Amino acid sequence: MIRFRSVILDVDSTLTGLEGIDWLAAQRGPAVAARVARLTDLAMSGEKSLDDVFELRLREVRPSRSEVVRLGAEYVRLAAIGAAEAIREMQEAGVRVVVISGGIREAVLPLAAALGVEAADVYAVGLSFTPEGEFAGHDTRNRLAHQLGKRVVAAGLALPRPTAAVGDGMTDAEMKPAVDCFIAYTGFVRRDAVTKQADASIGSFRELRELVLG
Repeated sequence: MIRFRSVILDVDSTLTGLEGIDWLAAQRGPAVAARVARLTDLAMSGEKSLDDVFELRLREVRPSRSEVVRLGAEYVRLAAIGAAEAIREMQEAGVRVVVISGGIREAVLPLAAALGVEAADVYAVGLSFTPEGEFAGHDTRNRLAHQLGKRVVAAGLALPRPTAAVGDGMTDAEMKPAVDCFIAYTGFVRRDAVTKQADASIGSFRELRELVLG
């Protein structure tokens, strides 16, 4: 018996073992990497607002188009074990699967494609680049670049109910009012502040498949 008609999936540290902005920061050396990783952890644990860190991290890193392409390849290489199979089985059972991420859309799209999620079902933050491929900015109007953005996007999609949201961070837990169930994913990182907010916790996509499909 199918328990959920729709599933919303996070990307960083959920569908893949990377925190994308941290990987990009590591290309700038250990000092930048440490500062950005700290900001990421503060935002994902709920100690800082995403509004306080999103643009700050990008200004620190200023990723080029070629680096974002490389990040997309790393996302695919480090995809969560069993994610593709679980997504396929859920889709075959008639479950709507969408990706909602505060990550970089141009890097998320290759991972989504590899896992069988259509580009139209991927919501993330687009970047802009100069003709030479250098960083030029991000889509500041995108709700996913701001606190509570995932909740706003999830609510606006009017997905078939019941709906489950899956993720590792506080920005994922904030979707609770817009879905029927928030599932904390702990396969890569466990944040106590997030699991305390969760209706359920899982450590693998096999567990997710069983939870969704019964």
